[in-house]
Amino acid sequence: MTSALDTLSIKGFKSIRELENFKLNRLNVLIGANGSGKSNFIEIFRMLREMVNRNFDNFISKNGGSDGFLYNGPKYTSSIKAKFQFGKNQYEFELEPTVKEKFNIKQEAYKYELGNWTIIGSNINESNLYAVKDESGVTSDRGVGYYVFRAISNWVVYHFHDTSSSARMRRSEIIENNKQLHANADNIAPFLLELKTHHEGCYREIVNVIQLVAPFFDDFILDNVKMGEKITVKLGWKQKGSDYPMQPYHFSDGTIRFICLATALLQPIPPATIVIDEPELGLHPYAIEILAELIESAAKKTQVIISTQSPTLVDCFSADDIIVVNRKDGASTFERLDSSQLQSWFKDYSLGELWRKNVLTGGPVSE
Repeated sequence: MTSALDTLSIKGFKSIRELENFKLNRLNVLIGANGSGKSNFIEIFRMLREMVNRNFDNFISKNGGSDGFLYNGPKYTSSIKAKFQFGKNQYEFELEPTVKEKFNIKQEAYKYELGNWTIIGSNINESNLYAVKDESGVTSDRGVGYYVFRAISNWVVYHFHDTSSSARMRRSEIIENNKQLHANADNIAPFLLELKTHHEGCYREIVNVIQLVAPFFDDFILDNVKMGEKITVKLGWKQKGSDYPMQPYHFSDGTIRFICLATALLQPIPPATIVIDEPELGLHPYAIEILAELIESAAKKTQVIISTQSPTLVDCFSADDIIVVNRKDGASTFERLDSSQLQSWFKDYSLGELWRKNVLTGGPVSE
């Protein structure tokens, strides 16, 4: 079983000046005002996934170059440092900006328990984790590199914000692209077909949950279509009481976004860590309550990290699940709530109400 992320330390990354040995639970819900740093916290997961996939250099270039990743820019911050712990295994790196506004991986290393750090790369532009993932080590015939690589490469940062008419999730996709739901759900049709074929119970659960939010929805139509030498499938569907085949563009933005969320959270073999930025966007308040149930259910099988702006969604969780993100002296701060300290408030207010009233802070106030 792939280890979840237990603790992380980040220094010099975007609005995060310093975050030291921050503990993550199975369920982690980030709340805070716009610009507090929630999305920057999510971005560190996206960046590390690209490092593992050896797409780091391209990722930095596509996102504006190295200077925009440094806390207060290169004149203030000379490098980004980060450390992650997965069970007994740890991984760390340091990134230095170059004159070409790229990053040089000054050093990356891993270690097992209380052992010494093993340097696996110095002054390189792509991570060496992929190269060392199969080497032997102290844990068994599979070394630390294997477990660190597997943990990071097996988390997914889902982003279903683009639901436009040209969004990939609404278009045809080759049937073979069905092994894992992609971050933007561009392969949701073949993935659902794979579930219908080999995980029918899971598929039915997804359909039933969608029907709670969209009562008009009956089932998907996942027919194969031959396009040249390729076989493709798209997200067709049918309404209750009608045989007329509906097309993906007939789904509203909120409905297709909820379909993607339900599929991600109910998939039978989830990633080691599921990360979602503002999953409530475009959803009806009732759908948000159903979404909260899906998130809590998924957290029993894997680690879930979400950021939200929705008091309705916050109301559905325990205070111990909530991480409040604020800005202090220009830097993001992160603090997990302690339910025992809020008991007197819970007699009269819900979590969402305490947030709206700024009792939890994290609201749109000056530093």
